[in-house]
Amino acid sequence: MYKKVYFIVCFFIITIASAQFHEIGVFVGGSNYIGDIGSNRYLNPNEFAYGVLYRWNITDRYSLRGGLMLTKLNENELKNDDINRSRRSYEVNNSLEEVTAGIEINLKEFNLHAPEFSFTPYIFYGLGYFRYDQFYITPHNSIDSPIYNNYGKDRKIAIPISLGFKFNPNPFFVIGFEIGARYSLTDNLDGSNPENQFAYNPAFEFGNISNNDWYIFTGLTISFTFGDLPCYCKE
Repeated sequence: MYKKVYFIVCFFIITIASAQFHEIGVFVGGSNYIGDIGSNRYLNPNEFAYGVLYRWNITDRYSLRGGLMLTKLNENELKNDDINRSRRSYEVNNSLEEVTAGIEINLKEFNLHAPEFSFTPYIFYGLGYFRYDQFYITPHNSIDSPIYNNYGKDRKIAIPISLGFKFNPNPFFVIGFEIGARYSLTDNLDGSNPENQFAYNPAFEFGNISNNDWYIFTGLTISFTFGDLPCYCKE
């Protein structure tokens, strides 16, 4: 009995998987951080970001999507428009690795059957999990520079949402441009709110500790299609 159920389940999984159209590709662009150090600009890519992505196109409107991203978050207040931040001259230099999974929604039909050029704006949202460097800043006096104290890696959840535009010149590959914001469930990407019990000290807190940090990805995606074309049938 159990063997029959097992083989039936496997058969349906294989059938469903073979009926979809898959994409695998790369993301190349830049990143920036939004928090208690540096610029007040929300879109300011200043570090190289890259990664891989996968799409499972279920219909011409919906896709399941996963991805892996690597970057550094970098900010320097030395040339900041805010004179108080410029005088403080704190920095952020934090390495970050992220995985995401979620659903991508095309705002118009994006039929990969079509041999002619097609395009659509889209939105992606889901959940992310990222790893980053924990540190805190020992404030400087009028003579010494601030000291950046790294106390190991940590892992947190992020909530990603991306807006993009993609087109397929032919059925074999898809090109896109997107801007993706991540709301991180931490306020310590910049060392402003140390969370580790060994590093926590109210004297090291600064900025708005009631708001968590964000980071942004901006760039191009290029993905190649494979698998059987799905049948987007309509009654």
